[in-house]
Formats: sequence, C-alpha cells, structure tokens
Amino acid sequence: MIWLEKYKTLLVGAIVVGLATFLFLSQPKDNQVVVNANLPLEEAKNPGIETIKEDQSYPSKIFVDVKGAVKIPGIYEAIESDRVFDMIEKAGGLVEKADEGQVNFAQKVYDEMVIYIPKVGEEVENLFFNDTSPSKQNDKVNINKANSVELETLPGIGPAKATAIIEYREENGPFKQVEDIQKISGIGAKTFERLQDLITIK
Repeated sequence: MIWLEKYKTLLVGAIVVGLATFLFLSQPKDNQVVVNANLPLEEAKNPGIETIKEDQSYPSKIFVDVKGAVKIPGIYEAIESDRVFDMIEKAGGLVEKADEGQVNFAQKVYDEMVIYIPKVGEEVENLFFNDTSPSKQNDKVNINKANSVELETLPGIGPAKATAIIEYREENGPFKQVEDIQKISGIGAKTFERLQDLITIK
C-alpha cells in the first residue's frame, strides 16, 4: 500500500479531471450555435433576424397634389397602390360643401397627379389630371374649358382671377379670342403679354 500512499494526490487529481470532463460532455446542447455554411455568420447566430435581400422590392414613392374642397390642400407623398380616398384622408378629409357624387374614390393615384374635389354646384370636367389634361393640350391652357386649378397654373392668375374668368364664361359665353381675357378685371396688357403664348380658346 506504499505505492497508493505515494500516488494518492495524482490519483485524486485524475478522478477530478475525469469527472469534470464527463459532466461537460453530458451538458444539453440546446445552447450551442450550429452554423449553416450557406448562411452568413451573423444570421446563423441570430436566426430571428430577417436578412434583407438586395433584390427585395419596395413600393416607389410618388407625389400627388390634392386641391379643392378638402380640409388641408397640399402635396402629399403616396405609393402606387394608394387610391383617391387615401389621399383625401391625408388631406384631412372633405369639407361639408364637397360634392362627393363627382368623385371616384376608388381610382388609383399616379405620380404628379392632381386631385381636385369640387364643391356642391361646381361643375368640373376633369377631377383627376396632370400636365396632359385635355384642357392643357399642346402645353396651352384652354381658357374656355379650364377649371380654376388649371387656370391658376398660369402666371399672374390667382384664385380670384381664376374665379372671375369662370364667371365671365358663365355670364357671357366662351371667349371668342385670347385677347378677350383682358376683359377680366386685373388682367391688363402686361399680364396678357405673359399669357398670350400660354393660352388658347380651342
């Protein structure tokens, strides 16, 4: 038994190391990270994180101009799947005098679109338009057909003068020549000089 007494310390140490090794190897492997060779290291370590692919498509942003009988007229950002009622909602909704019967709320919007909401009693030929509107053919505004929004795109023509032009048409019939626009109060020779190449009566 002399040898046992001599190597007692070494034997105890070997037993402790063996026991520790056994306990380590018997631990559950739930917390071990298995790295998939086909996945980036960061994604393999964090399987709950979604990887954004480069070819992932996002809806493109467009801008729509909302005018007329809405609470907050202005230019609003939209996406291609939005419809007219979405833009009206962004503009604060309709005012009490808005004529809902003339509006197609389900129509899809498009970039540079202008949505004009008329009031009750106001007749508008084209509620949804852009620079290719029928009353703006050949880059000229037809002063016999244009609504107030289109008239306001002309230099020197604000809401008051646009309303006066429309009232003149209603009371006197269509303009017979572009020069007749000078019959509107506030539109003199200087203003007409800026307008003559931008307007038409046909």
